[in-house]
Amino acid sequence: MTEVKAAAGADVPGDLGAEMLGFVQELKAFRSEIQNRLEAQEERMTMLDRKTISRPRAPLSVEADQGAPHQKAFDAYIRHGDDGALRGLPLEGKAMTSTSDGGFLAAPTVAMQVQEALNVTASLRRVANVVAVESASYEVLVDMGDIAHGWASEAAAQAETGTPSVQRVVIPVHELSAMPKASQRLLDDAAFDVETWLAGRIAEKFARAEATAFISGDGVNKPRGILTHAKAPNGSATNVQIGTIPSGGTGDFAATNPANALIDLVYALGAQYRANASFVMNSKTAAAVRKMRDADGRFLWADSLAMGQPAQLLGYPVLVCEDMPDIAQGSHSIAFGDFRSAYTIVERPDLRVLRDPFSAKPHVLFYASKRVGGGVTDARAVKLMVFG
Repeated sequence: MTEVKAAAGADVPGDLGAEMLGFVQELKAFRSEIQNRLEAQEERMTMLDRKTISRPRAPLSVEADQGAPHQKAFDAYIRHGDDGALRGLPLEGKAMTSTSDGGFLAAPTVAMQVQEALNVTASLRRVANVVAVESASYEVLVDMGDIAHGWASEAAAQAETGTPSVQRVVIPVHELSAMPKASQRLLDDAAFDVETWLAGRIAEKFARAEATAFISGDGVNKPRGILTHAKAPNGSATNVQIGTIPSGGTGDFAATNPANALIDLVYALGAQYRANASFVMNSKTAAAVRKMRDADGRFLWADSLAMGQPAQLLGYPVLVCEDMPDIAQGSHSIAFGDFRSAYTIVERPDLRVLRDPFSAKPHVLFYASKRVGGGVTDARAVKLMVFG
């Protein structure tokens, strides 16, 4: 009979040894099966954890979920002129979609960057009323008189009140364009942030053109500025004319008590507008005004104590807008009013971009355009100082 050595070295009968060998083999198989199951379970848990960690935040809208295709299509169009992917994206998704008058509607991220840059520029946009429209013009009704009223008694008949006067103001939108350019070699550089560059250049040119038009635009293919609106001396100005207050000097402030003209300007404005009023002037005018003192020797100008807040003049905020004219004979260099009531800016939210690689080779031109308009809606809400 064959003998099998036990683990401890003792002799064990053959049948018992065979059973022990079978038991050990079964135990190894069992351990192997358990190990395989544990490894499979661990692998499934790892995949689940990875999916959970890498799972993006649920989009707030369909537009947010579609952002990646739009960005890729926009990048391909700007860098290489590939518009195939753009034409397949839906207009309602606000992708870069072809328009009937040429070009493509810019991606939302670029349009948003341009709009944010325009909102922080030192122009009338910061204090005026800004309205987004989808039409070619904007209409607003302005109440030109007090609402009629009367008193009634218990027995007497109620007298009929008058009808208030309402004026309809129509503000058309005009096309504002800019044409920044870049070399094709720069666009081919993958590290070049083409979106930020394009948005910055467009916003820079738009901001300059807008700021000038809102102040001195003649209304011909551009907004009508506040200084080109009908004006008259404050005592004789009608409801549709901007009242003017003299500075007291010839091409300058009065030689004595120059601050009196500023006080007259403030109180020439109706009390209902003064609560939200502000001054608008350029840097040279601000430099002259901030040197003024009252009868007790205190400066009329007070610098802001908080970052980002405007300076104060006679207790009202000051917007330094470089498009206001310098002090000169006959100039209207200082405006004071509730500009949210006085002036309305109308714009369409879409921004068009057309890529032109042919007109300025080896550079690539980007013709960007948007539609914007502006005009005085309530002339009673603003007054101008005229330097006679």
